[in-house]
Formats: sequence, structure tokens, C-alpha cells
Amino acid sequence: MKAVRFHEHGGRDVLKYEDVPDPSPGEGEVLLRVRACGLNHFDVDLRENVSRWPIPLPWTLGVEFAGEIAGVGAGVTGLAEGDRVWALHELPCMACRYCLEGMDNLCENARMYSVQMPGGYAEYVTAPADTVFPLTDAMSFDAAAAGQIVFTTAWHMLVTRGKVRPGETVLVSAAGSGVGHAAIQIAKFAGAKVITTAGSQHKLDAALAEGADAVINYRDENVTERALALNDGEPVDLVIEHIGGDQFGQCVSALRKNGRLVTCGAHAGEVIEFDIIPLFRNEWQVIGSRTGTTTETKRVMELIGEGTFEPRVHAALPLAEAAEAMRIIEDREQFGKVIVNP
Repeated sequence: MKAVRFHEHGGRDVLKYEDVPDPSPGEGEVLLRVRACGLNHFDVDLRENVSRWPIPLPWTLGVEFAGEIAGVGAGVTGLAEGDRVWALHELPCMACRYCLEGMDNLCENARMYSVQMPGGYAEYVTAPADTVFPLTDAMSFDAAAAGQIVFTTAWHMLVTRGKVRPGETVLVSAAGSGVGHAAIQIAKFAGAKVITTAGSQHKLDAALAEGADAVINYRDENVTERALALNDGEPVDLVIEHIGGDQFGQCVSALRKNGRLVTCGAHAGEVIEFDIIPLFRNEWQVIGSRTGTTTETKRVMELIGEGTFEPRVHAALPLAEAAEAMRIIEDREQFGKVIVNP
């Protein structure tokens, strides 16, 4: 089969479209013919070796994907060749303390495609049969590959960690990102007012079309001051932040007293200066978050399948053009997700 791998860490030029051995499903596994694989900035981090995750080389990336069953291993029931499915991107052990407490997204022994298992930048992938789920007739492979991680992450940030409530004002950073555009949809679904940021006019326009109530150009405007102005002079209730760097402080300062900021990323700067005096004087809550639980993932995918949420696919490229797909992400051109189609 064909796959995109890298044999050394580095820039996009290390990606190789090459022949690799076909995988075969073991007991309790299925062979998945990949039809669409979503890209994440995490892929870039792994390729450049800045992710703090050790991986063997050569390696195949691709955390989230969807396709058709191409074969079933011994002991597999309820699945057959030709079934359209999506694969759970991270596999919890369901035995550690966090899994037993219903927080399997914090599993101590989890295995993730792209990290512990080869990913979906390939024509075929094997997966445990109990971690693949049927696609509705209305859900395309592209939508399934584009929606799983970002909508689950945004759901976990807003609903589980941020406890968003109807009538609240939510500030969402980076509307054009996968998490950003998903957070806009989920916050509106929850009955919140949404103010969002972006660094270009076309992304601001797209955010308004996505349902945002107001937008801020973070390159030209002070996010704190503009957010208050757009909210009738009042600070916001909740911030969904995943950029880091200078934007982190401006977003925190836009919070009302006892407001909540939930963060899941920091590609613009992981280490920042932070004044903790306003933090405790205002009782601000700064809350860490990652992707959601298996239950949350399945619920989000159900809502996508029903048409409640709609993943935006900025570009869909052939697998052989994975380097160009990564360039779009690295240059921050996209609104929504970029996918590759093996």
C-alpha cells in the first residue's frame, strides 16, 4: 500500500509518499480502508519533534480518520467488509483509575494513532473492532475525519470543563482553527453569545457566517478592550483559549470576576509571563483541558451525523500531497480543517 512517512524529524520535506507493507487485522481487529484523514497541528509537532512524545522512525502520522471495513480478523462479529465507519482516535485501557472514574480521556495507558500506533496517512490501517463505529448515511468520510477531534475537544472545553450556560458570553480565540470553528458552533448550540478572534478579514467574515455574534481582529485590536466593548462594557463569562503567547494574557483580562478560561493549546507560545495578582483578586479560574472522553466523542459524532454540527473542510488533498496539506496548516490559511484522501 501507499503511505506518507518520515524517516527523520524536520520540515515538510522529510515526508515521503512511499510503498509500505499492507497491514493485516489480528484477532479482534478490523482492516480499515482509509477514505479521509484529518490533519491537526499535532501532526506538525510530531514531525518536527517538538511534541514531547517519543515516536519510532520511520513513522506514519494521522490521528483521526474514516473509511470502509476492508477485512475482519478472527472473533470479530457485527462488522463486515464494506461497512462505513470512523475510528476512535485514542484508545483507553478502561482499567486504570481515570478510566474507572469515567475520565478515560486521562487514561494512564492510552494508545493514540500517530503516537503509539501508525496513523491514517495511509491507504489501510488496522483498528480494534470495538473502537470503530458506523457512519450515518448522511455523514461523509470527510466530515467524519474533520470533526472527531476538534468538536470533541471543543465540547469538552465548553460543556465539561467550562460548564457553559445559556445566556453567557463566550470569547473564542482563533476562529479559523479546527477547535475555534467547532467552539463557535457548540457555544451557540448551548445558548451563549459568542465573540471570537481571528487575524484576517476572510476568517472574521467566515466566523460571522458560522454564527459568531461579534468578531475581533487580534492583529489590529486589543482583545481585552474590544471584547468588553462588544459586550456592552461587561467582561465575558468564559474564554475558550488555545493559542497561548501574548493572546493568553489578553483573553484572561477579558474575564469577569469568577470567570473561567479553558485552555487546550499554545502554538503561539507555551511559556508566557503571567501576573498572578489579578488572578486571585478576581478569582479567575484557569482550567486545563484536552480532548474529551469516549462518551463525549460518540455524542459529538452523533450530533455531526444528525446535522447539528458541521465540520468545515477548508481543503481536501490527495494523500500524495500531504506536505502541501501541512503547509496550509503551518501558514494558518485554513478556516476549519484540512484533510487528505488516500
